[in-house]
Amino acid sequence: MPLPALVAVEPLEREQARQLLKALADPLRLDVVQALAGGERCVCDLVADLNLAQSRLSFHLKVMREAGLIEAREEGRWVYYRLRSGALEQLQAWLAALATDCQAPARCCS
Repeated sequence: MPLPALVAVEPLEREQARQLLKALADPLRLDVVQALAGGERCVCDLVADLNLAQSRLSFHLKVMREAGLIEAREEGRWVYYRLRSGALEQLQAWLAALATDCQAPARCCS
């Protein structure tokens, strides 16, 4: 079976990285990320599993959507959320570049 072709990940702009990191910085939003790690979830399940009021969860979901970390789809009266794999891949590539670049030695002072 042939290996899948590698897809180039667009580099993150500074503002995109800031928004993604801000979206991940809140402990409750990290809980949402963990809850969505297994795949798409209905908002009703997130409310129950995270033991949150819907209004509080909605605020955090809005921040995460605006950052591009999650996406939503409506089906009837329910809204289903999932992580955007592209955003995670971009963040991963950005962090990998930082990890590589930080190993460069200093230039000699003249």
